Amino acid sequence: MRRLALLLLLAAAPALAQSALKKHDVNAPIDVNADRIEVQDKQGISIWTGNVRVKQGDLDLASNSVKLFYRRKGDTPEIVRLDAIGAVQLTSPSERATAAYGIYDVEHRLLTMTGGVVLNQNQSVLRGQRLVIDLASGRSTLDGRVSSAAPGTPGQAEGGGRVSGRFVVPERKPQ
Repeated sequence: MRRLALLLLLAAAPALAQSALKKHDVNAPIDVNADRIEVQDKQGISIWTGNVRVKQGDLDLASNSVKLFYRRKGDTPEIVRLDAIGAVQLTSPSERATAAYGIYDVEHRLLTMTGGVVLNQNQSVLRGQRLVIDLASGRSTLDGRVSSAAPGTPGQAEGGGRVSGRFVVPERKPQ
């Protein structure tokens, strides 16, 4: 019986990142604020630094800096991608993820976090090196090793590159 409970918990592990994010409104406006902004309009880049906060719907991203890539549609800039660097925190109503780096590919509706990823939902925790969340489908994956990272780089997994999880099991009364 314990084995079955453990297998059910392990099968539910990816659901940590899926529950609230699969309902995320990818068409909601994106609000950005920071201590400073540098605009390189010819390149379609703005660099936001210092206590950066990005909000779209009920999804919040905080980091040390964000490089925002955009293209012009007439006079209106359209965000294509956001690269967050340093102390990245992604928060939804039911989850919180932290990592060294984060990428929000707005066009493809993908969120990627790398470098010491920790994903919390209530008291359950998953740890790995790369978390990818497809906001369109709600599918998420957590990898223990980032294949493009050379040994000793920030993307390299510690402890053999494995994903680990701790799941809180509700107390049940014997029947």
